[in-house]
Amino acid sequence: MSSKKRVKRKQTYDHHFPDKAVLAFVIVMAIFGTIMIYDASVYMATQEFGNQFHFLIQQLAWLLFGGIAGLIAYFVDYKKLLKFSLPFLGIIIILLALVLVVGEEINFSKRWIQLGSLPSIQPAEFAKLAIVMYFSSWFAKNENKNFKKGDNKNEFTKALIPFLAVLGLVALLVLLEPDLGTTMVICITALIMFLLSGKNKEHRNRLLTLIPVIFLLGIAAIVVEPYRMSRIQTYFELIFKGEVADPRGSGYQMQQILIGIGSGGFFGKGFGQSRQRFGYLVENTAFTDSTFAVLLEEFGLAGGIIMVTAWILFLTRGLKISLSARDSEGKYLAAGITIWLQM
Repeated sequence: MSSKKRVKRKQTYDHHFPDKAVLAFVIVMAIFGTIMIYDASVYMATQEFGNQFHFLIQQLAWLLFGGIAGLIAYFVDYKKLLKFSLPFLGIIIILLALVLVVGEEINFSKRWIQLGSLPSIQPAEFAKLAIVMYFSSWFAKNENKNFKKGDNKNEFTKALIPFLAVLGLVALLVLLEPDLGTTMVICITALIMFLLSGKNKEHRNRLLTLIPVIFLLGIAAIVVEPYRMSRIQTYFELIFKGEVADPRGSGYQMQQILIGIGSGGFFGKGFGQSRQRFGYLVENTAFTDSTFAVLLEEFGLAGGIIMVTAWILFLTRGLKISLSARDSEGKYLAAGITIWLQM
């Protein structure tokens, strides 16, 4: 084997080799998360399906799907994968529109869609990845044309308008489900990626002037839906008065979360000892939206600190990888995924 071939193989190997810290974080979190989902879902799975492993099986199926996707990303250059970002985003936009028409309605929201005999999916979750992939490719392609000329107002506008058009379409479809939380995750992730694409202060300053507009749009989205206003009021009541307003009504979920957190103390009750998972946390939130309360009840403040610290380390590591990436595609992709997973 010639030395030239050896060098080429070595470069390819280095290009694909994953960061050890991030890989360890992903593996540990995947295993721990699966265990916690089983622990927190046993009661609900037994009550609704007569099978305590129902949600565990679903999680393992998605874990397998994620593992296959990870292997593909490992063996295929991410630049090649990003070439499919536009059709991928197009498919997701179609699904986001379709879910509003034929999606399954749960609690006045249409977020899930069933395609034939396949498991039901939530298109908005895939929209997060689609947006990150699309803008990673788009920013890299347009970096030399627009973003390096951030001191030119016309060039900045030429970059901003198509960016807002794509982001606005996806955000609007998700908001109509309605799903304000996912809409905020998508918008914040995309806006931070756009901020990173600038090469000078002028780009950043012009983008920051949009914050008041974005803030007002967020306020409008909250005001038009009474249940969102009720949640915000409950939250501020807790912050300023130290107690949950209407604990048997709109503040019920907040009250149960606080009971779980408080009863866990510093070291927790122990694995599998949470009481809140037995139907006190409404619907399936014990192993979805409010699962952190179950974790704090079982592992206490100490477990919560470890979990938060791990995510902070992942954030710093992910941003470091982004800043040290060899190309623009890798820079934006690493930053986008890191930011998205933090929210």
